[in-house]
Formats: sequence, C-alpha cells, structure tokens
Amino acid sequence: MTRQQRLVLTIAILSSFVAFLDGSVVNVALPAMTKELGGGLIVQQWVVDAYLITLGSLILLAGSLSDAFGRIRILRIGLIGFGVTSILCAVAPTAEVLIVARLLQGGAAALLVPSSLAIIISTFSGVAQGKAIGTWTAWTGAAGITGPLLGGVLVDTLSWRLIFAINIIPILVTLWLMMRTDRVPEPEHRPRIDVVGAVLGAVGLGGPVFALIEQERYSWSSPMLLVPLIGGVVSFVAFLWWERRHPDPMLPLSLFRVRNFGYGNIATVFIYGALSLGFFAIAVFIQQTAGFSATLAGIATLPPTLVMLALSSWFGKLAGKHGPRLFMTVGPIIAGVGFLLMMGAQQDLNYWVQLFPGILLVGLGLAITVAPLTAGILGSIDPAHAGIGSAVNNAVSRVAGLVSIALVGIIAGGALGVDGFPRVVLATAVFMFVGGVVSFVGIRNPRTATAPETPTSAPER
Repeated sequence: MTRQQRLVLTIAILSSFVAFLDGSVVNVALPAMTKELGGGLIVQQWVVDAYLITLGSLILLAGSLSDAFGRIRILRIGLIGFGVTSILCAVAPTAEVLIVARLLQGGAAALLVPSSLAIIISTFSGVAQGKAIGTWTAWTGAAGITGPLLGGVLVDTLSWRLIFAINIIPILVTLWLMMRTDRVPEPEHRPRIDVVGAVLGAVGLGGPVFALIEQERYSWSSPMLLVPLIGGVVSFVAFLWWERRHPDPMLPLSLFRVRNFGYGNIATVFIYGALSLGFFAIAVFIQQTAGFSATLAGIATLPPTLVMLALSSWFGKLAGKHGPRLFMTVGPIIAGVGFLLMMGAQQDLNYWVQLFPGILLVGLGLAITVAPLTAGILGSIDPAHAGIGSAVNNAVSRVAGLVSIALVGIIAGGALGVDGFPRVVLATAVFMFVGGVVSFVGIRNPRTATAPETPTSAPER
C-alpha cells in the first residue's frame, strides 16, 4: 500500500471502530447500569436500541451527506459529535437522560460508518479493495465483539461510565491523522438532501420498536402501543413511497435491482439480526443468570474476536479472487451451528463445555462471512455510489439488530434465564441459517471476481 492508502485505511478503521465499539461495549455494562439507575430488562433494551434507532434511521441520510459534502468533512463532524455525546452518556444522572444521550450518540455514529467505507472504495480497487475491506471488517468486527471485554474490565475495576469516556482517545487520534492525509476522491454528482425521508424513516423505525419493547408493560390493545405501532407502519409505507419519487432519495430503491446488492442486503438482515440478538443474550445471561462478573463475561466472548482478527483479511482476499457466494453461504451456517451448541447452557454454567465450542464456531463463521458479504454487496455497484451503497447496507444491518433486540422479551418470555436463553439462541441460529440459504440462492459471483458487477440496471444518480 502507498502512504495515502495506509492513512485512509487507518482513518476508516478508527472512525468506524468507535461506532462499532460503543454499539457493543454497553452489553456487559447493562446489569451495572440498571443496578445504579434502575429499570430492569426494558431499560437494558432501550439503552441498546436508542442508539440503534438513530443510527439505523439516519445512516441513510448520512450516506447522502457523505456524497454531497465530502467524506472526510462528514467524518470529522461525526467524530466531534460522537465525542460530545459520549461525554453526555458518561455523566448521565438518570436512565432517561442516558437513553436520550444514546439517541444523540447514535445520530453522530451514523455519520461515521458510510463515509469510512466510502473512502476505502474510492482509494482501493480490485483484489486490493477486497483485502482492504477485509482488514476494515476484521478491526471493526473486533470492536463489535471486543467491546464486552473492555467494558467488563472498566465496569468491574472503575465504573460503567468510563465505557463512554474512553471514546475520546481514538477520536483525537483520528482527527490528527485526517490532517496528515491527502485529498480523498469525491463523487462528481452532489445529491440533494432528503430531509422528509429521514423523518419518515426515523418514525417508521421508532414506532414499531417502541411497541415491541414496551409490550411487557402495556397490553397490545393499549393506545400506548397501538398509536406508535400503527403510526410507525404508516410512516414506513410513506417513506417507501417518498423514496420512489424523490430525485435524490436517501434510500435509492433502484439499487436493489442489482442482484448481489439486493440479495446481499436480505442476507444482511438475518445475519446481523442474529449477531446482535445472540451476543446481547449471551452478555446478559452469563452475568445475571450464571453469575459471571462483567470482566469474565467480556473474556468469555473474546474468542470470536481473535478468530476474526486472524482470518477476516484472508477470507476477504479469497472472496476478491473467487467471488463471495460460497463464503456467504457456508459462514452463516457454521455460525448458526455454533449458536445451536449453546442451547444446553444452565445456571450452573460450565463455560468450556456449554458455551466455548459454540462461541468458537460463531467466530469462524463470522470471519468467513463478513468481509465477503461487505465486498460482494459494495463491489456490485458503481464506485460513485459507494457512500450511499455502504450507508444502505449499514442501515440494513443496524435496523436488523435494532428489531432483533426489541424482540428479546417476546422470544425469551420476559427474562433471559435458563428457560428464555435457549429460545433466544435457537432463534439466532435459525436467522443465521436463513442468511446462508438466501446467499446461496441469490448471490452470484461476478464473471471476473476482481471487477465490480455493472449490470444494465445499475442506477443512475
């Protein structure tokens, strides 16, 4: 790699790292948060989903902002916003304030991920692009799964509040690196910003998620559930209608006519929904039911991180040479088998027998899957649409996680105990299997695996 490519890749990794880290580091801190602030499982769900609601609904808008105003500029704004909102989370005096701060933090995180992937797509090409995405995937994936280890140490030795305050260090390093990089290529066309679509999308996601989480406190016939549920569904339908008629839509539906982009995002729904659901359940179960400390809970979920760090770049390179279909099919199935192996977990937990083999298989499956999935989806569209394409894919993955966590109470029967946990990991395995089947049926390897797929139906912007 050239000096510029190394700098761009480092900036992209660090920018996304803080967003992915903060999305997962809270999992092992949830029991400590509710012990201090109160609220139980419902507050735990909201602390996670408040972040995902704004991240998932605004990340599409952020993709357009990235293409319109420059990827480095949007990255810089997102990093500063993320730092400020992280401090707000760290000093939150009540659960309500923490949830609001997490909503704001998710909005700042939405600016980071699409721009970071877009600068990789703009700087690398061919096999090098696949390898760069694999490296990005390894580190951002590691952030998403290493978070529990770091969070556990901070919770047990100092305070859960520091899991937010530590974001300031990588943010300052990334801002310094940005001052040293050369100009990153930007798209010639600058789209108009779809504000109406952003509002409709946020309401369309937030309303149903509110109903799914709060169903434990209210009857389904209660206006407290019916109003946000029906309002959210109507808003989401209006959002799709609006996106079809907007000249520069936040969600370009025409992108889904590109086969690998469309089917790849369907696979993403199931794979990332499973990933969020599974690791949320593991983190809460092994602390609140099996009695692990936060640090031990983090260590218990470390093996997938090590596997992904070791293998993701290699599998990304292989997918660049041979195409993504095989990897996107086999990887989720292996991960699904891993979750099935966890169904025997008991309150008197034998980690090495009941969890470790499954967790190790999940790590292998993710290493096989994630880099080829990202490269296969983004490599199928015109590089000029890299910002919005990466935003769509990341929005899909975050929304999938958002909905799956909102469903935890329904799947588990109200508590992640010895009865609820097996049901959750079974549902997680099923989601993974469906993701593998969708990939096998829908994904096609490009004729030349090092060149992006450019069908005649590729959207014009």
